[in-house]
Amino acid sequence: MATIPTVLFVCVHNAGRSQMASGYLQALAGDRIEVLSAGSEPKDRINPVAVEAMREEGIDIAGRTPKLLTVDAVKESDVVITMGCGDACPIFPGKRYEDWQLDDPAGQDAETVRRIRDEIRARVEQLIRELTPSAP
Repeated sequence: MATIPTVLFVCVHNAGRSQMASGYLQALAGDRIEVLSAGSEPKDRINPVAVEAMREEGIDIAGRTPKLLTVDAVKESDVVITMGCGDACPIFPGKRYEDWQLDDPAGQDAETVRRIRDEIRARVEQLIRELTPSAP
């Protein structure tokens, strides 16, 4: 793994789960981890309910734009975390892959999105502990 690990979060639309996860990782890990996110079929904009749920946590993801998953993004990453993108994510030897089984926040009410958000935060906090074991 590189001195500063790179984590790529991938979901289908890159409008909810992966954006919330990348927002948390950037906010909680700072410059200790490089963060990327992408989608196999990106939407035009971030899910507004996800934006509001993250705003409640003091994290602004409103200005982000969903991005298309590329082979280069996977190659650049040390850890690839998928969230329901199925077989769309290319596999390269030497990468750490995880599949986080999370409900899709698309079309969900605020309370459901908050529950998904909170589960994502717990997983991101665990990931930070694993990737930066010497950090306080």
